Amino acid sequence: MLESVHTETQPLSALSPTDLQSRLQITQFASDPSSTATQPGLDVIQGLSKTPKTLPAKYFYDDPGSQLFEKICELPEYYPTRTETAILQAYASEIATITGPSELVELGSGSSTKTRLLLDAYVDIGLASWYCPIDVSGGILKQSAIHLLKDYPTLNIHGYVGTYEAALAALSPSQLPTRMICFLGSTLGNLNPQECEHFFAELTQALQPGEYLLLGVDLQKSVQQLEAAYNDSQGVTAAFNLNMLQHLNQRFQGDFQVENFQHQSFYNRDKHQIEMHLVSQKAQQVNLAALDLAVKFEQAETIRTEISRKFDLETLKHQLRSVSQTLAVSSGGGATSIQKELTPLRTWTDANQWFGLVLCQCQEKAQMTQGN
Repeated sequence: MLESVHTETQPLSALSPTDLQSRLQITQFASDPSSTATQPGLDVIQGLSKTPKTLPAKYFYDDPGSQLFEKICELPEYYPTRTETAILQAYASEIATITGPSELVELGSGSSTKTRLLLDAYVDIGLASWYCPIDVSGGILKQSAIHLLKDYPTLNIHGYVGTYEAALAALSPSQLPTRMICFLGSTLGNLNPQECEHFFAELTQALQPGEYLLLGVDLQKSVQQLEAAYNDSQGVTAAFNLNMLQHLNQRFQGDFQVENFQHQSFYNRDKHQIEMHLVSQKAQQVNLAALDLAVKFEQAETIRTEISRKFDLETLKHQLRSVSQTLAVSSGGGATSIQKELTPLRTWTDANQWFGLVLCQCQEKAQMTQGN
């Protein structure tokens, strides 16, 4: 159930021609609705009350956290961004040719850097472009949208500030003949297998038959390479991890002492996933006044802040094919049961097979059920 939202047109006249005003719309969710949460921060209460303790990765992404993540993407150890970018540079025009005129919806848009490669591909073959970025960080979404509007004179943008679940449920009908939801950067790896299955079902629900899904996924590789990517020599990933505590302090009136925690990251071979933790350096109590929550930590106790699963492409394609949504539509004396499915069409990888792109299409199968 969506709670309060408001939509605004951004004043851009100070930064760009006044006609750009009509090309940018932002819908912002006044709260952070969740299918499992009845109040803001309930997921924090639940996570910090468990043993072992966890926090949702979405709390990384306040404005400072989003800026730190952009720095991570430029680090020499962090191969995913440059590898995925190279794949898009090589195959964006092929993707645009397959989809035709397509509204781009991007989950976790950030600075929209890689999106430009797709937008360029549509422009190069003379197709109109419409972009719907979705991000929990309103600051970076608005900033990147303004830059895009200045650089793409025919582009229109409708941005959504909020969670993926809220934004997918609120998407307006596509402004172009089809739509492609983009989930790049291997953010899919932040979801455990059960969450991933639920997320695929939400995507299938959001897509109409004939529309597309483009997934970027990090692939399985050596432990040494994976651990180096999440323990960079400059300490940017550590700062990103620790910033989550600052975000919780600001959002929920907390008193986390950041210096009392330490970043830890390692590869779990059994689950094929990187795990990021914050390790308490001493026995302590932390209070989150807005949540009426007091949390005790033992020395060396951890909070798991993120998992980053690494995928096998064939296994992933099998999982995608298994997702379906069934809709019942009245039809004369009976009813038509329409089943929507995600069908992988193409995959692309780099020469080292470090990273992969998967293009899927939502397809329908219809069958008649018994009449009355």
